[in-house]
Amino acid sequence: MIDADATLRDEAQRLIELALAEDVGDGDITTTSTVPRDLRGQATIIAKAEGVVAGQFVAEMTFAHVDAQVKYCALVADGSPVTKGTTVALIEGPVASILVGERTALNFLGRLSGIATLTARFVQQVAGSNARILDTRKTTPGLRALEKYAVRCGGGHNHRFGLFDMFLIKENHIRACGSLSEAVRRCMQTRKDRPVKIEVEATTRDEVLEALAAGVDRIMLDNMSLAMIAECVRLVAGKVELEVSGNVSLDNVAAIAQTGVDLISVGALTHSAPVLDLSLQLRTLGPA
Repeated sequence: MIDADATLRDEAQRLIELALAEDVGDGDITTTSTVPRDLRGQATIIAKAEGVVAGQFVAEMTFAHVDAQVKYCALVADGSPVTKGTTVALIEGPVASILVGERTALNFLGRLSGIATLTARFVQQVAGSNARILDTRKTTPGLRALEKYAVRCGGGHNHRFGLFDMFLIKENHIRACGSLSEAVRRCMQTRKDRPVKIEVEATTRDEVLEALAAGVDRIMLDNMSLAMIAECVRLVAGKVELEVSGNVSLDNVAAIAQTGVDLISVGALTHSAPVLDLSLQLRTLGPA
């Protein structure tokens, strides 16, 4: 089970309010017109495909924000696998409120579960190696905290959250200050007041050696062939962490892991994960 801390719940609450405002506007005119206010019901959320669940707490908070009378019971914990047909949650309360919250809750739950599902597939591919699967900053604007949570639910690990919590020197930074070594030197000056890791992106053998000599904490091997990755692993010999990035897929991630790298970052986890198909099925219980 993966826990959602208070900070993440606060972020989820903010996003839920935005999402409901976007969807509901000044009222659900269809539900208001067709559903008696005192009609109560029960609903189930069913997985229509195999996957890994993430975002149960967000769905629960969504319905609670719509109406405190709606009770949400998660039957599957975040981070747990489900098969097609699994009942993921039970919901009970006023039918109108369930219908108002339905789409927003399913949007969050399906999106986050999709990310967890894809992450779990990558993690499974590297099982038996020492490599860990990382996410990237290629997230949906505004949803980064939740999407990175979903990666953890799938067994993956988080890279830096943003531009503020780790130095990551890329090609354009190097070009802007003249050399890789100079870029590292400047970051090390800043690090005196900000003790976080320094990582450098390298595209050639020479850049790897330069980064190693400069004393960085991690080297990102960017868009390298398998043969070059293996050569860099031998060159570095465990002195610093090695991360592979670029053109990583389910087809090649196992082979990359077998080279002996420590980390493999995959942008697709958050920018290309298909939504896990979920449906809400409702039955009425009669007036309260």
